[in-house]
This record gives sequence, structure tokens and C-alpha cells, in this order.
Amino acid sequence: MLATGVCVVFALSSCKSSESAYKKAYEKAKQKELAEPQVNAPVDVTPVTTTSTVVKSNSTAPVRQEKVTVVSGVDGLKEYSVVCGSFGLKANAEGLKDFLDAEGYNATIAFNAEAAMYRVIVSTFSDRGAAADARDAFKAKYPNRKDFQGAWLLYRVF
Repeated sequence: MLATGVCVVFALSSCKSSESAYKKAYEKAKQKELAEPQVNAPVDVTPVTTTSTVVKSNSTAPVRQEKVTVVSGVDGLKEYSVVCGSFGLKANAEGLKDFLDAEGYNATIAFNAEAAMYRVIVSTFSDRGAAADARDAFKAKYPNRKDFQGAWLLYRVF
């Protein structure tokens, strides 16, 4: 009877450690996702059939072209938007949106079905230059946030 009790306690404690290992691995992957830098160098792109490409133009600011649909916030997206976060889980995107709303922004969450990613948009513009200026101002406002330093421009494809 004592041996059975010891085995049960051992089995339950081993489940707890594997749960903890899973949680550590999840947190590490989440931090890695936030720390990955976005590509900011202009890239020559040959025509492709996908809706997610980097577009090169006269401006030095690269623009990613994607087909997105608004899932949270006001659906007033214009051609160019400043994306400050990308998440595979909507709950993570909602958390960032809540933070930005508390900071005085009117953030929007858009979903890219092809990439299965939620894009957190901090501002949107009809003009590429204005969007690039807003992105730079946003990055300057949060110099200590590495995740915000990877903010990028999105051109919305309809």
C-alpha cells in the first residue's frame, strides 16, 4: 500500500514537471517570435501569384502587400497601414490592441488568411509617405520596445 502511494505521488509530480517544461518552451517560442527582426531592406521581387510579397518603389521603406480582413476594431483601413505586431493567436493580438488603445491609439486587428496571422495595425493612411513617417514616429516613441522596432508597412490588397 505504501509503495502504491509513493508511485502515485511520483507519477503526479512527473506530470507537473512536463507541464512546466511545456510552459517554458511555449514562453521561449513566444519571446523568439517577438524578438525576430522584420526585413527592412528593399528587396527586388519577381512577379508571383501569392498575395504576400514585398513591393519596391521610389521610397526606401519596404511595403508588404497582403490581403487582410478586419476582425477587431473599426474597419476603416486605407491602402497603407503601420503594423506593429503579428501573431498566430488572436488572443495575443487582442492583448497588444488593448495596450495600444490604452496608450491612446485606435488599433485594429486584421487577419491574413493565407499566412494565418493576425496583424495589429496602429494607424492607417492613403499615402505611403505619411505611413512611413507614422511608422518612424511610432518606433521613436517606444525606443525600448524591441517588438515595436520591427514595425512595418502593409499595403492592403482587396
